[in-house]
Order: sequence, then structure tokens, then C-alpha cells
Amino acid sequence: MEKLEGIKNIIFDLGGVIINIDYTLTIKAFESLGIKNASLFFSQHSQIKLFDDLETGKIGSKAFFDGIRELCGKHLPDNDIKFAWNAMLLDFPEDMDNVLKKVKKHYKTFLLSNTNAIHYEDYMQRMFTQFNTNNMSLWFDEVYLSHIIGMRKPNKEVFELILKENNLKANETLFIDDSFQHIEGASKLGIHTHWLKDNNLHRFLLKSGLL
Repeated sequence: MEKLEGIKNIIFDLGGVIINIDYTLTIKAFESLGIKNASLFFSQHSQIKLFDDLETGKIGSKAFFDGIRELCGKHLPDNDIKFAWNAMLLDFPEDMDNVLKKVKKHYKTFLLSNTNAIHYEDYMQRMFTQFNTNNMSLWFDEVYLSHIIGMRKPNKEVFELILKENNLKANETLFIDDSFQHIEGASKLGIHTHWLKDNNLHRFLLKSGLL
């Protein structure tokens, strides 16, 4: 892998980059609730409007739970749906706290995540359990969460927002994500990108000379 030069800013994805995730666990959990062919409604690569609306803050938890009940045709308890939805969220790599703190000393760092209020509550608790803090400013200069800003990847507007608000130059900025469609969105604006396929952020940062 070639060393990356001229990078001053790094935008990190969350799931599959900062925290370990497994989309198949949520798909299986949904199917166990009675949602047939759940992968047609939700996957790493595509999802129906219900999930988009949750991720962009257009609907809250109650409307989402009602939507899932409509999909499966069953009157499921909110907690059962919440458990299934959060099933994909695993743990943070043990070295993640130290890695991100080191990177932040040398670069402007940002988090950009397609996420939602239900997941946010869960992974912030996991962060506190593992690292005794849920203060993301220790890792990032700014945090952009889709359900807060009302935009999601791979739409170019979300990348333009980060560049503009923080006076960043695209050719000095690196975006790291585990989903190829998001990588394509950033590349169109001239942002350097890396498609992280192995969930090993530490190794990539070392090999690319960023750490």
C-alpha cells in the first residue's frame, strides 16, 4: 500500500470502521420476528424508505417500530424490535480509543455516520462500558450523524456540508468507509477515499503512514 501524503483531515465512518458490526445478525433477527426475506428490506447496500426515514430523523422510534410491525404483520413488543435492530452492533476494537486519540493529535478528525437514535443509545453505552467515556470529542473534532443533520451518505450534500463548515479542501481530506457506495459518493467531490474491507482500521492507518 502506498503512503498517503498531503492529508490533513480524516473523515471516519462508524459501523465497520470504528465499531464492529454484522448486518446479517439484524437480518436474521428480523426474520426470526416474522419478516420474510428481510435482506430485501435492509442490508449494507440498500434499504427501504422506512430505514432511510429513521436514519435522516424524519421519523422517531415509535413510527419505526410501527413500520416494522406492519412489515411482519405481527403485534411485536417495542423491545423485541429494538433488540433485533441493535443486533448488528458488536464491540469496539480494544485499541480503538488509543488509535483515534493518536490520529487526532496530527489530523483534523471527523465522524460521518448513517445512524439513528436507537443505535446511538446502544453504541454510546458500549463506548462507555469499554472505555469509561462516551465523549466522542476525545476522538473527533466534529461529529456528523445522519439522524441529526437530516442527510445521509452517499449523497454529495453531506460531504459538501463537512467540507464547507470546516473549511476543508477535498484534496487534503481522506474518507474511510466500509461501504463502496459511500466511497463513490465522496470520490465524486475529489475527496481521497479508502474502502475498508477488513474492519482493521489500525492496520490501514499504519500501512498508509497515517499513524
